[in-house]
Amino acid sequence: MGTQSTKIVRSTAMANSPEIQLFIKDAISKDKVVVFSKSYCPYCKMAKDVFSKVKQPIKVYELNERDDGDAIQDNLAQITGFRTVPQVFINGNCVGGGSDVKALYSSGKLEPMLIG
Repeated sequence: MGTQSTKIVRSTAMANSPEIQLFIKDAISKDKVVVFSKSYCPYCKMAKDVFSKVKQPIKVYELNERDDGDAIQDNLAQITGFRTVPQVFINGNCVGGGSDVKALYSSGKLEPMLIG
C-alpha cells in the first residue's frame, strides 16, 4: 500500500516537472507529426494507420514503454485538457485523438495540414 501512494506522489511531482514540460515542447516542435500513444491502444493504432495510409512519417512515443510515461500523460492533460491517448500533434498543434485523425482524413482535411 505504501509503495502505491509513494508512486502517486512521485507521479504528481513529475507531472509538474519543468523537465517533462520541456521534453513535450521539444518533441512536438521537432517533427511534423507526433503521436503520444500506448502500444496496446486501438485508437492509437487507428491514428498511426491513417498516417501510414497517407505515407506521412510520424514520431511515436509509446507512453506505456517509458518510465516517465505516466508523468508525460499527466502533463499532456494539463496542456491539452484531455488525458486519453493518442494525443496527436501536427506542426506543434494538438489535433485530438484517433477518432479525430480518422475524421480529418475522411473529410479530406488531414492531407492539406501535412503540406509545408
